[in-house]
Amino acid sequence: MPRTAQLQAWLESQFSGATFSLTPASADASFRRYFRVSFADGSPSRIVMDAPPSHEDCAPWLHVEQLLRGAGVHVPEVFAADLAQGFLLLSDLGSTTYLSVLDGENAGALYGEAVDALVRIQQASRPGELRPYDAALLQRELDLFPEWYVGKHLGKTLSDKQQHVLDDVFTKLLANNLAQPSVYVHRDYHSRNLMVTIPNPGIIDFQDAVYGPITYDLVSLFRDAYIQWEEDQELDWVIRYWEKARKAGLPVHANFDDFYKDYEWMGAQRQLKVLGIFARLCHRDGKDGYLKDMPRVMSYLRRTCERYGDLRALARLLDELEPQGEVQVGYTF
Repeated sequence: MPRTAQLQAWLESQFSGATFSLTPASADASFRRYFRVSFADGSPSRIVMDAPPSHEDCAPWLHVEQLLRGAGVHVPEVFAADLAQGFLLLSDLGSTTYLSVLDGENAGALYGEAVDALVRIQQASRPGELRPYDAALLQRELDLFPEWYVGKHLGKTLSDKQQHVLDDVFTKLLANNLAQPSVYVHRDYHSRNLMVTIPNPGIIDFQDAVYGPITYDLVSLFRDAYIQWEEDQELDWVIRYWEKARKAGLPVHANFDDFYKDYEWMGAQRQLKVLGIFARLCHRDGKDGYLKDMPRVMSYLRRTCERYGDLRALARLLDELEPQGEVQVGYTF
């Protein structure tokens, strides 16, 4: 049975006798699709997730949903699940993402609520619930950069010297990342996965959550691939998180400079990964819409690499691979 007809039949079994229509709600970088179920009688709409079992497993999504709900944050409610077919029926958090509304007037309030939710998630963290964000996983993510961004997107092959530089920087980044305290990590806690809801924010796309570095979700939020802020504003928001985290008893550095270094070095790992993923989405999967966001991600990475002596070799390598006319300037620690 064609996938859409299979989904339609499953929904009819859930809503016997009801008249409803299906419209695309969203799609992501995986095989999952989401549809909005609207009812002729005006009943509240629902979201149905279509996750083909041959490509996706709904079980991790359901497990993380329970953990986040237990942490007291707003995630979709599950009304029905059919793991054999790969269908989930969920509450509808609407269609207003943070990205669609963020501006200079509302950003402080919206990010404040996102930080409050993040702190609650981190406070609820327990080892053993989620797979660890360990050295092997972090390294696999870093390896996307030379394979897909350098090799496929730039069409270049690293020399032995350049590969040595990259390996050395990767080793330093991983040492920092793995030394950070571990908490629940959403892994994509940013403006496309935060919905403007009551209570706010609604949190989606959390199925890849892991147990890992405490700064990861914060850097996803404030060094977002899809929207960028002046660094003094970003710094203010990071300080506000740090103050809330300390008050909540989370294991952040007592010295903010040390915390900010962890934040930036975690960001460098994420930015290298994201550049590789965006290149792969384009060159393997035919999804070129992410190319326009690459310069923003690269600007974050260059800024961090210029700031820290141990990372400047990577800044020089980036210049060799893609010469730049101007040097980014920012705060120095």
